[in-house]
Amino acid sequence: MGLFKKNVFGQSIFLKRVIIRLFGTIVYFRFNWVHKPRVRGAEIFRDLPNENVLIVSNHQTYFADVSFFLHAIYSSLGGRPNNIKYPGFLFCKKHNIYYVAAEETMKSGFLPKMLAYSGAVTVNRSWRANGKNVRRKVDRSETQKIDTAIKTGWTITFPQGTTTPYTKGRIGTAILVKKHQPIVVPVVIDGFRRAFDKKGLKNKKRGSVLSMTVKPPMNINYDDKVEDILDQIMDAIEQSPSYNWHDENLKSQSNQN
Repeated sequence: MGLFKKNVFGQSIFLKRVIIRLFGTIVYFRFNWVHKPRVRGAEIFRDLPNENVLIVSNHQTYFADVSFFLHAIYSSLGGRPNNIKYPGFLFCKKHNIYYVAAEETMKSGFLPKMLAYSGAVTVNRSWRANGKNVRRKVDRSETQKIDTAIKTGWTITFPQGTTTPYTKGRIGTAILVKKHQPIVVPVVIDGFRRAFDKKGLKNKKRGSVLSMTVKPPMNINYDDKVEDILDQIMDAIEQSPSYNWHDENLKSQSNQN
């Protein structure tokens, strides 16, 4: 019976696990031997409930970030937090882990289409399409897909909706938080932009440190305004204007020295 079991989106859980194991094996060696992984705080994943968890993070590549997330999560759930050399993805019993991704990205080729089956909840971005800024109405059916993902599992989302650092966050993330009142776990990543190309498929600089810091769940007052909730989230993932100012200051001092 387990062979034919499906998730809430009608996808085969068996096939999803096969794809995670297949692609997990491919990127496993790249993460651990071509580059240097450094994960902190991933033990937090072991203490989270099975559903209604929203993981928020900054974003640096299309595919490498999410792959690294899955490695860190499954290693932690397998009893080896902060050590992705443990191939926890081979024993991935938890199947209700999802991530929000742009539909045009996940349909851009055969490989992305396969990767989408690993847990992508695809949406048409209302502010950008084909590399250009646009303005279009939000598709209600797409927000319902995200609602379902949050209510029935863990959902990884990137509030900025882009790989450009310090971009203003999208208010939709705060609306989801206010609506579902999930446990919100902030994560900060770094090094992926230096290590990979924008898609995260090709190595750019070998030996790069791939860092991930998982912070404790946020203490959010769900009665706050969505703008205030978004500010808290952007600060937690270190993408607020104050962090941008701090980084620019460090670069300026470095250049002077």
